[in-house]
Amino acid sequence: MKEVLKYIEENWDQHLKRYQKYVSQPSISGDGTGMQEIVVLLQDELKELGCQSVFLKETEGYPVIFGHLDEGQEKTILLYGMYDVQPVEGEEWMVDPFSGSVVELPDFGESIVSRGITNQKGPLAGFMNAVTAIKKVNGKLPVNLMFCLEGEEELGSVNLPKALDDLKDEFSKCDAVFFPHFSEDPYGKVELFLGSKGITHIELTCRGGDWGAPTSRGIHGSNAVWMENPAWHLVQALASLKDRDERILIEGFYDDVAEPWPGDEEIIDQMLKTFDEKKILKRNDVKKFKFGLSGKELLKRHFYSPELNINGVVSGHHGEGTKTLLPHEAKAKLDIRLVPNMSPEKVIDQVKNHLERYGFHNIKIDAVNAYNWARTSTKEPAMKALLQSFEDLGFEYEPWISMAGSAPFSLFQSKLGLPFAFGGLGHGARQHSPNEYATVEGMKNLEKSCVLFLDHYSKM
Repeated sequence: MKEVLKYIEENWDQHLKRYQKYVSQPSISGDGTGMQEIVVLLQDELKELGCQSVFLKETEGYPVIFGHLDEGQEKTILLYGMYDVQPVEGEEWMVDPFSGSVVELPDFGESIVSRGITNQKGPLAGFMNAVTAIKKVNGKLPVNLMFCLEGEEELGSVNLPKALDDLKDEFSKCDAVFFPHFSEDPYGKVELFLGSKGITHIELTCRGGDWGAPTSRGIHGSNAVWMENPAWHLVQALASLKDRDERILIEGFYDDVAEPWPGDEEIIDQMLKTFDEKKILKRNDVKKFKFGLSGKELLKRHFYSPELNINGVVSGHHGEGTKTLLPHEAKAKLDIRLVPNMSPEKVIDQVKNHLERYGFHNIKIDAVNAYNWARTSTKEPAMKALLQSFEDLGFEYEPWISMAGSAPFSLFQSKLGLPFAFGGLGHGARQHSPNEYATVEGMKNLEKSCVLFLDHYSKM
């Protein structure tokens, strides 16, 4: 594998072009921009890698791209990737967000600044480069590969469960799932996540109707003295969900929250040796943590506490200047983060029951999408292979029991019974934000860690 790593260095200019090609093609699942084009691009890429079988699994939304690269090996890795990205509307970027521009960033040096370079087309391109390098040098891979590339992760993977059910026979040959990802923080420390929280997205809508608010349009604000306002009803409903101490007031909400798993205490103790609270705050441009927590108590809240978050509230006039208005509609988008052993379906029912119980009959609740929580272990062969790749390249890691975010790992566990590994070297940040970036040096390291991961897994 030393020759493969050398090949990556010697052919870096070509490798960099693949990252730029992927991110230069817009693929915004929210409005459909560029989605057809990215599907064609990735199908061609899989064929170029040598996949004997490449086809689209059509869904009610965007297709799942399937590829099979059979190298006649004993073990098979299922590579999960996503080809959709978040919108850029209303954001201010230093460069065109779909230009694939290489920019010299303070503190980080040469970096690509583009939507999708970190989340998640950059790591996908890096894995493709790693596979190409192994095949160029050694002729074939040490494992077989199956590819499952979806175009709706940013929409909650709403059609992935059925696609996995339909492709169960194809994926029955797989031994583990790998999701490549930049795992280094801005200071070069590797944060290794052993799981993800679950999530459910919900939308609350309060519209005028028989209960008294205007039904089809906003009206003069002076009418608020004798007519109902949907915005007030929505605000009061939101306020009923949490108290001032941030405790969620939905009946039964905490009933299924699991105790820490055996071995978690040791993982947290190991993490505390390198965990730097100040750097986490600086990275997120925040001055302090909630409740003045620090150390072990802070980490326990991060890993074991569910959360209810307001993503946005919209109603009436919110532009420049004044406009006295009684709106006819108010909307709020929320996400609820779930920990073991909570279920999205049960939590949604609890929210509905809460709104009914407190008299908010005029508020409509829509469950948009959901993921379940997922956990893995450093003892899983795929995780051991990933950790060995870090060590080979001179990196130590900081173990995180779970990331606070969510991903569809649980689907591969529940639908296919497969363990997963999530990570890789390299640094990127500002996902879902303007000036999303990944460092060029980090991309090289990601590719090298993927090369070594595949080699180590073949021997596990």
